Amino acid sequence: MSLRALIGWLGALAFVAPAAFAGPALDPVLEQRLLALEPERIADADVREVLARAPAPRIIALQGSVPIVTMRPFAEFLIAMGYPAERLRNPRDGRLTYSSYLDSRALAGMLAWHFERDGMVPMLIGHSQGGMLAVKVLQALAEPADEPIPVWNPERGEPEARFTVVDPVSGAERPVRGLTVPYAAALATGSVMRVVLGQWGMIPRLRSVPDSVAEFTGYFIPWDPIAGTGPDAAQTDPYRPVGRARVRNVMLPAEYSHIGLPLARHLAEHPATRDWISRYDPRVQRLPPALPDADLSNLVHAADIWFSVKKHWCLEAQRLVRARQAVRHATR
Repeated sequence: MSLRALIGWLGALAFVAPAAFAGPALDPVLEQRLLALEPERIADADVREVLARAPAPRIIALQGSVPIVTMRPFAEFLIAMGYPAERLRNPRDGRLTYSSYLDSRALAGMLAWHFERDGMVPMLIGHSQGGMLAVKVLQALAEPADEPIPVWNPERGEPEARFTVVDPVSGAERPVRGLTVPYAAALATGSVMRVVLGQWGMIPRLRSVPDSVAEFTGYFIPWDPIAGTGPDAAQTDPYRPVGRARVRNVMLPAEYSHIGLPLARHLAEHPATRDWISRYDPRVQRLPPALPDADLSNLVHAADIWFSVKKHWCLEAQRLVRARQAVRHATR
């Protein structure tokens, strides 16, 4: 037996399957309300009355290389809009932001660890270098399986002695590679800092989005000196799907600040901006409102990300409920 196989076998012996999926089902009435939701038409009341009582994927918010502003303010915005705070906290230290200097394979293994316990793969939202790490993780999950990725335990901050997890829906063992992230986003991620930080290998791969994510959105600021993006970067240097992933490229207002992009909590606290964000739909071209008494900075990407977060929160919760229902029906 090879050393790698022995490690995997010992890890499997030590592993006790999580009980999260086998836990109590939702109230039947709540299940029906959840399944009746349209993922792209989630109102504020739907968040409060239905989604807030349903399972939610973890969100890993990755900060930039120089965390003058971390992703904590953006996580606080999501929490103020109704996302469960504990699904944004690092299970090891309780922080609402993650370092973008994490190893991409370790983060991929962390996604698998959470999937095994929640039945849902976490979402990724990265700012600047954090966006690069999000892309790098997606690429690691999609690469050929010549070198297995170990499961990473975020509570202990170390790898486990195994390369597979148990799918809590099917009960089948599966490798870390091949998992699909429901949603990922990159805010103001460019090539200039890849040169400055010596991350040469990512320069030709930075805009390639593989099939390991269902939906990906990249956000650009015109003439961003830190990211090194020009006036039409969403068209001239866009993120591109390698396969079937749905990829969107969004230009933000030129007055937005690269460093200040995570500062969004104020938008959830002002009634008018909160209402606009709750009603926002990227399929309808709507200009930001004229609100003289409100701070509209970062409104566009905050609204766009919240739309996608609600959508995939709903889709993942519905998928999990249907799977639980199928298990119940099969065991009757």
